[in-house]
Amino acid sequence: MKKYIWIPLVLIILLLLVGLGYLGYSYYQEREANKAMQELAALDKQEMENEYERFAQQYSEMKKQISNDSIIAQLTQEQMRTQQLLAELRQVKDDDAREIARLKKELATVRAVLRDYVMQIDSLNRQNQELLAENTRIQGEYDEATRTIEDLNTERDNLSERVAMAAQLDANNINMTLLKKNGKQVKKMKDCKNIAISFNIARNVTASNGQRTIYVRINTPTGETLNGGGTITYENRTLEYSIKKVIEYTGEETPITVYWNVAEYLGAGNYTVSIFADGNMIGSRTFTFN
Repeated sequence: MKKYIWIPLVLIILLLLVGLGYLGYSYYQEREANKAMQELAALDKQEMENEYERFAQQYSEMKKQISNDSIIAQLTQEQMRTQQLLAELRQVKDDDAREIARLKKELATVRAVLRDYVMQIDSLNRQNQELLAENTRIQGEYDEATRTIEDLNTERDNLSERVAMAAQLDANNINMTLLKKNGKQVKKMKDCKNIAISFNIARNVTASNGQRTIYVRINTPTGETLNGGGTITYENRTLEYSIKKVIEYTGEETPITVYWNVAEYLGAGNYTVSIFADGNMIGSRTFTFN
């Protein structure tokens, strides 16, 4: 009888041991699970910190890409808010699930706001690039038009110069004749009492018609000018002239003869006759006399 009393007692003890073992194993499992959850929470918190830091840095980089003061001020405000949330996150304990959940929700808002600013700045940059391209195109067209105008002005100036040159009078068949008092020709300068300068103003239909003043300059072998008492301007210089004559020019060939009365001694040598009209030298020739 006593033998059967021990059997239930042993069973009870065994059941108690099994229960204690199960409780111990469950506690161990729960502790390991809590440890794993804490590690995951710490990793999740660290990842959130990394994202907050990255977003704050992105705000700094975006501010360098634009020059719009209003948008820069908005980006600065959002950057400060992101940095404030990062500071709050760093102070939160790994096991504070409620606060971490709140900051994770804030992180999602920061991410959405940042994405919106990225899209705005990309749009502004595209618009700026399009405007820059348009400005470059317009500047190119303006430069091309400016070059065309300059070319036209140059061509006009060249044309005006060619017209002016074409309209310039030309003296040809220049002759210098030595004369006695009686008008007879002599060959030696010592016998000369009068000098006749003859030439033709060539036909020129381009030149304007009307009165023209023709100036004749005679240079002696010594380089002096037989001075008739007046000066002319030629190539920014003032030159003495010997004889002047006013003619009526009609565009047709016009013969001209002028005279210089010899009142001083003139030696043998080279004499140069230069003819001027309208500020231009229109002919020149050198003669040699004994």
